[in-house]
Amino acid sequence: MAKVIGTVVIDTERCKGCDLCVVACPADVLALARKDVNDRGYHFAMMANADGCIGCAACATVCPDGCIEVYRVVEK
Repeated sequence: MAKVIGTVVIDTERCKGCDLCVVACPADVLALARKDVNDRGYHFAMMANADGCIGCAACATVCPDGCIEVYRVVEK
């Protein structure tokens, strides 16, 4: 059976840390940066568990600012 491997690219400077993507992720891949902030002063979203991404794009769908791009590869 084919395995889907995904990755998420987040524009951290545009992210306002609304936490919607973190809640929407079924694989618990995303988290808000606790210590780091972007130029606008927000704690941005980041990949906390990169190996767990399944490429479902739920995070990109709920992002109100369009800061997230999801890429997926199917390995056979």
